[in-house]
Amino acid sequence: MPVMKTKTSFLLSLILLAGFASAETPTEPKHLTFRSVPFTDVHFDDHFWSPRLKTNREISIPHNYDWCEKTGRFTNFAKAAKLMDGKFEGIYYNDSDVYKVLEGTAYSLAQHPDPELEKRADAVIASIAAAQQPNGYIYAFYTLNEPHKRWTEMHKHELYCAGHLIEGAVAYKQATGKDTLLNVAEKCADHIVDIFVTNKTAKFDVPGHEEIELALVKLYQQTGKEKYLKLAEHFLDIRGDKSKRTDKLAGANVQDHLPVREQKEIVGHAVRAMYLYAGVADIAAYTGDKGYLNAMDSLWGSVVNRKMYITGGVGASHAGESFGKDYELPNKTAYCETCAAVGLVFWAHRMNLLTGDAKYADVVERAMYNGVLAGIGLDGKSFFYVNPLEADAEQTNRHDVVKNTKQRRQPFFSTACCPTNVVRFIPSLPGYQYAVDDDGIVVNQFIQGNAVIKTSGADISIKTVGGYPWSGQMKFSGTVKRHNPNDKKPITIKLRVPDWCHYPAEEPAIELYEGERGNEDSYSKRKADQLKKFPYKIEKGYVVTTIRTEPDFEFTYHIPFTYRRIAANPRVVADQGRVAIQRGPLVYCFEEADNPDLNDRTALKKDMHWHEDLTASSGGGLAEELKLSQPVTIRVKTNTGKTLTAIPYFAWDSRNKLGKMMVWLRQEGLPKNLDPDLPVWKTESGEPRLYQPLPDDKSPYYPRDPRNKPKNCLLRDVSELESEPEISASFCFPNDSAAAVIDGIEPKNSIDHSIPRLTFWDHKGTAEWLELDFGKARKVSQSAVYWFDDTGRGECKIPQSWTLSYKDGGDWKPVTVKTPGTFGIEKDKYNAVEFDAVETRALRLDVRLQDGSSGGVLEWKTK
Repeated sequence: MPVMKTKTSFLLSLILLAGFASAETPTEPKHLTFRSVPFTDVHFDDHFWSPRLKTNREISIPHNYDWCEKTGRFTNFAKAAKLMDGKFEGIYYNDSDVYKVLEGTAYSLAQHPDPELEKRADAVIASIAAAQQPNGYIYAFYTLNEPHKRWTEMHKHELYCAGHLIEGAVAYKQATGKDTLLNVAEKCADHIVDIFVTNKTAKFDVPGHEEIELALVKLYQQTGKEKYLKLAEHFLDIRGDKSKRTDKLAGANVQDHLPVREQKEIVGHAVRAMYLYAGVADIAAYTGDKGYLNAMDSLWGSVVNRKMYITGGVGASHAGESFGKDYELPNKTAYCETCAAVGLVFWAHRMNLLTGDAKYADVVERAMYNGVLAGIGLDGKSFFYVNPLEADAEQTNRHDVVKNTKQRRQPFFSTACCPTNVVRFIPSLPGYQYAVDDDGIVVNQFIQGNAVIKTSGADISIKTVGGYPWSGQMKFSGTVKRHNPNDKKPITIKLRVPDWCHYPAEEPAIELYEGERGNEDSYSKRKADQLKKFPYKIEKGYVVTTIRTEPDFEFTYHIPFTYRRIAANPRVVADQGRVAIQRGPLVYCFEEADNPDLNDRTALKKDMHWHEDLTASSGGGLAEELKLSQPVTIRVKTNTGKTLTAIPYFAWDSRNKLGKMMVWLRQEGLPKNLDPDLPVWKTESGEPRLYQPLPDDKSPYYPRDPRNKPKNCLLRDVSELESEPEISASFCFPNDSAAAVIDGIEPKNSIDHSIPRLTFWDHKGTAEWLELDFGKARKVSQSAVYWFDDTGRGECKIPQSWTLSYKDGGDWKPVTVKTPGTFGIEKDKYNAVEFDAVETRALRLDVRLQDGSSGGVLEWKTK
């Protein structure tokens, strides 16, 4: 198979996955701090990622081919080419799935030639080429259905599909040397230039779903034809700018509400936003546009400081698959589309290359180990479209949830962007490990294997040995081959300091030692104090040192792996009084399969003692069930003395056992009413901090003497805390939760399906009740109820009437309202009641449903 090796180190600076020479030499991006090391020059040889790359190659890619074939995605092109009869099958944007599978095929072929897979891909490409119209147009849906509607509807994804065509074509050319698909992509791109710039005959001005912007940069880098770079700039420059448009602005959901340079808050459809800002970073690398750079800095802060899940998932809301408000991060109804996590990696990686700041590579790591990896099953052929942080078995059949939301992993989806996105992402992973700068090597990810890294002054063969992500000890060894033997300029090596291994404003507890050449076990066989420490400094999140011995070198980088209980900013209502567990880069979760009594009131013991299970699969048990070669499961105690088992979040729903799953559990001693303005919730730059390791007795934030607590302390003595209120109901639809009515998540309106709720469905016309037990007597004088009413969509309506009682001893007594007749039954608002103050342990809401209708409650407040 013909393969063309790359001749320039910058070719992949913005393209995540390239590794071979382009037809012409494009201009080098001048505003990059780092440049990527081509993924083809990096080879994994570890127990975590290597098996996943193998599974992707042998199972996931063929599986996606089979599904694209059986769902008509392949034959749509043959029909459009008039090679066979038939109608278009599936959803109008299905072409994009084919292109992504071809892109994943290309990355796989580049490192693992497979004649049969290549033959299969070539057959698909032949159909695509045959389906292209003489003018370059290619989009099977319109070609087969409504050719007169070409370029008339912004949201029909023609440009989105063209972007994925370009990405797949560039990758396939670089992997195989074959031009067929690239010729199709160029011809299509030329047609788009004509339609949108030269003759301006399109009925809209910018893509409804961003993607083509970053793809055009790849096409420029492949061909050297500047018109493609200019077209990408054009689409970015006019987005959200009414003064430069002939069509109407499409609004915030497609980031078309403001000019890109003026966008400060991340809004709208999460996948579209990630692709857009990846493209902006690409263009900024060439132009240095300060407007784009400033906007991305603000937008990045908006995501990671206010709108990102601990798993690296983004896009909280089912409505529009979008970002919600600041700190709106519900767990059970989290959308967190797998594609959005992939897109976050694209953007974060580009920002790392652009700025040279490790904080972006931290997010790459968080997303790839958790948000992305959870999207594909360990079997390689089952997928999640959405990735909630809490789930129930009953959630599978919720009538009101988006069709792609199911607890159980699925073999494919009608909208199959996520399975096909994952199979192109997994084989690209070697491209994220290393970068280079003017002084030497940058190590962004820690994966065992070897690489050949070409810097401006030397070719460096480097080998990495270590057990990441289960262990933080990494040994690096290699050989330096100077281009000029007389060159004595020091070669630096920058090693990322993971954000999880230290507290804010605390010196990272990392160690750097000079090891012995050729002895892989030198570190483990010698005491740390016997090894010579390397001098280093820390800059922008990296340990910076120099290669001290040439031509051969060796050193050990030790990152202490510790368990962390992570608290969320108190403004995240869903996580108040709760913690998540993280060890190294991995976020953990609890499944009912291992914890039969798991429920919303399960709480971890305040003084935690950890026990890990490193049993390999040969030992059987949970490790074998999860199909992990080297699992780390964690066992912890609850406040009632029970033992819980946690597994990595990426592995949940890997067994044939339905049940609950929870990432965030209640934490004994952690109050729900923490002050969000404590300094601990601020970053070094003064930005809000979204997540914070829970201080333990070794932390400066939690001194050993509880009588001398500083204001930054998060944990409290249990005796200081108010009892957590408990809610119960006469009946609750199994897919809902009584606890939802006191979760503090504000409804947008009475038909808000995006937040948890309690409904009495399918009880109709009945008398129902809710009881709120405070745990101990409390003085209350006000209560407000926000009713659920989905008239026009379902059969829940505001109730016929309701009353309020308080508990007096063993009896329920009606409250004495200050204004008679104020038990309101209005939609889209809180129905508030003021009454004579009572000292009581519990309140009771008695509800009479309307005849023939059910009802529900979104939120119930008392004070």
